[in-house]
Amino acid sequence: MNQSLTDASSSDTGHVAASRSKAAEEVPADDRIDVALIQMVSATELDLNLVRAEALIKEAAALGAELVSLPEYFCLLGRRDTDKVSLREPWGEGPIQQFLADVATRYKIWLAAGTIPLQCRDPRRVRNSQLMIDPQGKVRARYDKIHLFGFQKGSERFDESDTIEPGSSPVLCDIGHWRFGMSICYDLRFPELYRRLAPADALLVPSAFTYTTGQAHWEILLRARAIENQCYVLAAAQGGEHPNGRRTWGQSMVVDPWGEVIAQATQGEAVVFASLQRERIKQVRGMLPALGHRVL
Repeated sequence: MNQSLTDASSSDTGHVAASRSKAAEEVPADDRIDVALIQMVSATELDLNLVRAEALIKEAAALGAELVSLPEYFCLLGRRDTDKVSLREPWGEGPIQQFLADVATRYKIWLAAGTIPLQCRDPRRVRNSQLMIDPQGKVRARYDKIHLFGFQKGSERFDESDTIEPGSSPVLCDIGHWRFGMSICYDLRFPELYRRLAPADALLVPSAFTYTTGQAHWEILLRARAIENQCYVLAAAQGGEHPNGRRTWGQSMVVDPWGEVIAQATQGEAVVFASLQRERIKQVRGMLPALGHRVL
């Protein structure tokens, strides 16, 4: 089930290996869902990035992950910000979207597809979109990044609004009995978005934080969002030195509803596995019912 405050499918809208623990095509149990975050160091070549993404997804599926999350810009970190515009696809078709559907079907997983560049009204820009794809390869939700990153410190400068058209609609997606709120990277700095998504069981935050901003704020922000909303936070990240010269922070992590980091990567490619427990959400919300104490 997909829920949006408008319409989720509109234009606004250390490696490890193990045997699979259960059939991923089954609806996740009410009390638990196994998840994996993919950390990448994406390059400037689409084909290479898709090969690496599938290899890491395969590892995650071998662990028994029912939901796998890719990072922001998993398919491309170009030499120029405008490179992604040349790769943008019409909604519902194109090689990147077909790849994602094929991979979700092949490994029988739910796939939270980091971000991909989709067409928008402005031919010079894209929608930076996260898709939720089910084990049959069907897109169940789409979220277009709302808040666009802008930063300048010395020679380090970013302005996503040059190449990205913002979305405007918060999006929720249900996987069995689990409700996931969708967000992307810079959205993390805007807690009001996550209040609109409450009461989610988990928040998805695929990201490509810079080394500078990540070192200062990444873990603090993720733990704050988990504590405020008393839910899990799943943050798959880019992490390392990229061929385009960019350096990203990495540290992909899963944070529990009490704000504790329960699984984490460092730098470089990685698969981060964790089991989300319904009882943990109930425990935290029961002993500190802050969501019920809200006044404003």
